[in-house]
Amino acid sequence: MTQIEVKHAKGRLGVLVVGLGGAVSSTFIAGTLSVRKGLGQPIGSLTQLATIRLGKRNENRFPLIKDVVPLAELNDLVFGGWDIFDENVYEAACHAEVLKKEDLDAVKDELAAIRPMKALFDRNFVKRLDGRFVKEGGSRWEQTELLREDIRRFKKENECERIVVMWAASTEVFIEQSAAHESLAAFEAAMKNNQVDALSPSMCYAYAALAEGAPFIMGAPNLCVDIPAMWELAEIKRAPICGKDYKTGQTLLKTVLAPMLKTRMLGLEGWFSTNILGNRDGEVLDDPGSFKTKEVSKLSVIDTILQPDVYPQLYGNIYHKVRINYYPPRKDNKEGWDNIDIVGWLGYPMQLKVDFLCRDSILAAPLCLDLVLFADLSARCGFYGIQSWLSFYFKSPMHSPDKVPEHDLFIQHTILKNTLRTIIGEQTIDYLD
Repeated sequence: MTQIEVKHAKGRLGVLVVGLGGAVSSTFIAGTLSVRKGLGQPIGSLTQLATIRLGKRNENRFPLIKDVVPLAELNDLVFGGWDIFDENVYEAACHAEVLKKEDLDAVKDELAAIRPMKALFDRNFVKRLDGRFVKEGGSRWEQTELLREDIRRFKKENECERIVVMWAASTEVFIEQSAAHESLAAFEAAMKNNQVDALSPSMCYAYAALAEGAPFIMGAPNLCVDIPAMWELAEIKRAPICGKDYKTGQTLLKTVLAPMLKTRMLGLEGWFSTNILGNRDGEVLDDPGSFKTKEVSKLSVIDTILQPDVYPQLYGNIYHKVRINYYPPRKDNKEGWDNIDIVGWLGYPMQLKVDFLCRDSILAAPLCLDLVLFADLSARCGFYGIQSWLSFYFKSPMHSPDKVPEHDLFIQHTILKNTLRTIIGEQTIDYLD
């Protein structure tokens, strides 16, 4: 099998995070710095801990992914980004209260040295936050040009060879795809005409990243790079894009449990999901507009996996309800509770109840690390456009219009590892040996 020619991961890799001071971002950065100093384990990260089977089963070859796939080294990562609050990452992480102070103090100097750039912010898209450290005035085009200047300046000042841009900021309000999104020409015209209702801040960050040739990772469910204009720009600039919405708690379980029901041909009558969380994400999602964006992302999972049009007798009349409740005492410690009404032999009812007491940012941080390394790998492989092989990491995986997204976690995992095998010139595995 022919090995893909991968550019060497030489030099420093700049990681620019939108929402630098958020709970997810600060936990990701602090954790990565701890891991590279040997102070903690990168639990949850495939790039750092997972093995990959190569060849036939009787060959017994199970190397670590990082030992055979040409990934960037953790020591080469340089962190920066934008935030609407002027706090360094140490201060932000202390306020987020995800990691213990003693763990943060072990990397305090490095965290305190990472300060945000002024963010592009529009309160019409995130109604529960009030940004104080923001870029003022100008059209969307002019604002995006400022973001491009930020990227170029960061790259130069930190002597980075490559850049990856990641959205880890709040969920924006729900908007429909419109004429401004249908082509790159229409999108750029809308930016210059300052059609602010159609152009969210996240779209400006994505445009800026892609225009600078940097991969863009969309970690929230709002409309952003999943539009024709961005696909066109990604193709022109030969830049990878992936998203959307990091798959962490309740939806992670859905992508495990729903395939179990389908593979055993068990029926489903209803699935009720509710969450309580008290971090900034919970506060933002308390707004109906932002919640609708998240709700659409969460609701799409079950139907796509269960295929009610193919199995109407089992899944043709599912009642699916999702609720997210802001509850400040829990802070970042989210609780996701599911009641699942299933149907077995001869139509007899059964129930499955799941209570997941998770830590949202603890689950998201290793995903951020993997996605940064894999997005950079994609760019060095010459991959561009939608990276559907990274669907494993997202609640609402991006896909081309002519394809159905894959939500089954285990199929996603197989696709991811088979892509890695292809990159290094190994045979993909079909399990028929």
